[in-house]
Amino acid sequence: MLREFTVGVEEEFQIIDPVTRELKSLISEMIEAHTPMDEVSLMPELHQSVVEVATGICENMDEVRRDVVKNRRAAHQIAQRIGVRIAAASTHPFSNWEEQEISSKERYVQSVQEMQDAARGNLIFGLHVHVGVSDRELAIDIYNQARYFLPHLLALTCSSPFFNGRNTGLQSVRTLIFKRLPRTGIPERFYSYGEFESFIDTLVKTGCIDNGRRVWWDLRPHPTYSTLEFRICDLPPLVEDTVAIAAVVQALVAKLAWLRRKNLSFNIYRSAMTDENKWRAARYGIHGKLIDWGKKQEVPFAQLAEELVDFVSDAAEDLGSRHELEGISKILQRGTSADRQLKVYEETGDLRKVVDQLLEETLIGVVDAP
Repeated sequence: MLREFTVGVEEEFQIIDPVTRELKSLISEMIEAHTPMDEVSLMPELHQSVVEVATGICENMDEVRRDVVKNRRAAHQIAQRIGVRIAAASTHPFSNWEEQEISSKERYVQSVQEMQDAARGNLIFGLHVHVGVSDRELAIDIYNQARYFLPHLLALTCSSPFFNGRNTGLQSVRTLIFKRLPRTGIPERFYSYGEFESFIDTLVKTGCIDNGRRVWWDLRPHPTYSTLEFRICDLPPLVEDTVAIAAVVQALVAKLAWLRRKNLSFNIYRSAMTDENKWRAARYGIHGKLIDWGKKQEVPFAQLAEELVDFVSDAAEDLGSRHELEGISKILQRGTSADRQLKVYEETGDLRKVVDQLLEETLIGVVDAP
């Protein structure tokens, strides 16, 4: 059981000028500054002010924490060599997307040619969690059920209340920005892996996409790896929050697999119903109410989060991640990054101070205070 539900975590960081606190389009310089001694691989994204890192294939949460910390430390050290810093959050509070340089890689150039300002304005940073499921039919069954919990994961990770210098009134404006792209959002149900494959093949044959990687749903069976990839999350600044989210995602997949093997199943709801909860999560974060579609009533999010933890706790026990799962309660108690960013702005009226907070939180538990 434990070997099956391996975990991989991808984090997309902001490249920050420590003086102006603005985004800097310096991914090429960071890659050039990378040495064989650096224990991290740096990957570019569409905007040159983004740097992506990824863990290895992790067996447990100890390994996830080790790799997340190692990646952040190495990326920070490389950034320092060229006079910049890294920050973890899903939007920059005030840098303008129109001033950001686009990567010269062919696939990114093609994306901009195809999607124009919808792509250029997609200045967002995410957290992706992969969980290994080797049986493709089992993966589709888990995928269908896990869609219901996607808004829960979003609410717990909200870190994007600001964009282009504005308090957007949302806890996750990243969610609405990303929605402008095609093939995003809460995916529909598939009754078999063959049906999913046929859908992807049809998109390729009709020229909609050139490969399955250009389907960017909030949850997808990965087109290359034998994983389910959870893509809905904002990126938390704190390492412990990233690890807690990885723990609940892994435990959720394991629990749903266990139910399937017992010929049991969690209820499967329409995508439109889940999308209603996704909106509430993006708007209010952990402070709002989601719809319990089984009871057909609004329920405070904190109650639903506790129910989620209870639902997966036996799987977390088997996986050895019960301690990390307790991090979900800590998020409910202390608030999300969005809450803390808004508090700093309320107290100071200065978005640069918000960036300073993000820079600090990104390195808590990673390096000594600079």
